[in-house]
Amino acid sequence: MHNFDTALNTCFKAYDIRGKVPDPLSPEICYALGQALVDILQVKKVVLGRDIRLSGPLLREALALGLLSRGVSVHDYGVCGTEEIYFSVMHNPSFDVGIMITGSHNPKDENGIKLIRSGCIPISSDSGLLDLKARVKELIPTILPIKINKNLLPLPPISLRNNYVDWILKHTNQNEMRDHKPIKILANLGNGAADCFFSEMCQKLPYHIDFINKQPDGNFPNGVPNPLLPENRDSTINAMLKSKADIGVAWDGDFDRCFFFDALGNFVEGYYIVGMIAEEMLRTHPGEKIVHDPRLYWNTQDIVQKMGGISVMSKTGHAFMKERMRAENALYGGEMSAHHYFRDFAYCDSGILPFFYVTHLLRKTGKSLNEFIAERIKLFPCSGEINRTVYNADAIIDLVQQHYAPNATLVDTLDGINLEFKDWRFNLRKSNTEPLLRLNLETRGNKALMQDKTDEILQFIEKHNQ
Repeated sequence: MHNFDTALNTCFKAYDIRGKVPDPLSPEICYALGQALVDILQVKKVVLGRDIRLSGPLLREALALGLLSRGVSVHDYGVCGTEEIYFSVMHNPSFDVGIMITGSHNPKDENGIKLIRSGCIPISSDSGLLDLKARVKELIPTILPIKINKNLLPLPPISLRNNYVDWILKHTNQNEMRDHKPIKILANLGNGAADCFFSEMCQKLPYHIDFINKQPDGNFPNGVPNPLLPENRDSTINAMLKSKADIGVAWDGDFDRCFFFDALGNFVEGYYIVGMIAEEMLRTHPGEKIVHDPRLYWNTQDIVQKMGGISVMSKTGHAFMKERMRAENALYGGEMSAHHYFRDFAYCDSGILPFFYVTHLLRKTGKSLNEFIAERIKLFPCSGEINRTVYNADAIIDLVQQHYAPNATLVDTLDGINLEFKDWRFNLRKSNTEPLLRLNLETRGNKALMQDKTDEILQFIEKHNQ
């Protein structure tokens, strides 16, 4: 029992469930979770999907068996992207809950579970996840070790992929774009679930797309798809330069995030993409609200203000962003980590819609991606997110705040610490899952100051990491 207590505390995060398989994320926990969903939320009908991780079938079986043991109607979407489960719940109100089994960008021996209820409302620590955890803890002692057959349990299949493709093409006005300038795209699918969707969608696109790492493979022979890590960008950059594409795009494992590269192979910080999309959306929806996270935001706020919109800050994390967007009825929300949220998509995040918004702008204007963002980078240079492993994150955050706050023009603790000065600002927050501090810093048009202050704070952290 003690081991399961530890496993539950390890797996249940602020807005999802994650861990190594089978320890701590075991079939028994998944089976109990299936039962708990019924006991706590009175679930009757569920859509269940998974990415291509090798542990996906194991967790799928355990979850399905737990749900079936309580009489739930379980519909199997099979291998898909997270946003396909979002769309399924949005498109089919008869689903009480959507379950996505995905490790996203995490190491290949890890997996996870994302839960949404009717209306595409995420189930997080603030909205039922802790109640589910408590019920799982009660159920675990009654569950024997679960043996999973090699053959997948037969479940009623469901796929709304064609419906989702049609919805996206209509929502992004693809027919109107056919006469615009053609562009060449280099797409890195990361050997993840994206190919399952793109194979369907590309048949209806007037794009020239070269693919790399296209074949879905849970072994991730070319590395786990996490383009936020600089060491994971080389394959895209090299392929970009070889193909001479106009733009490069790379997705993570469940393709709910996409990352962009310009024609020279330079990685484009997601921060500037947020501003780019916000500007385009406000062009046709003036006066609307745009939600952003607190890590980097001067560029976004500047663009939103100039376009006549209203900027709103939210705590980092998909559940928090969605909750704030609903509360504000915001048009769009963006995080620098490449999560993009859309009101028309039930306030959910999508890695496909940003792809279309950005490529549309290039085709419509004839500009390069670099032309769009070069001026914004010059106006608001940023450090990008820098991680440092520390022994005591809370203690160091307190020391940083004590040292810098007296001279700050703004001190905010919405998410970590956010300190503003006349010409520069930074956000320092701890990871929810690892012994890491995450630093983001930006300045007003002063790249040298950005680098100096970044080095200064990193040295301060290192000095006090004892």
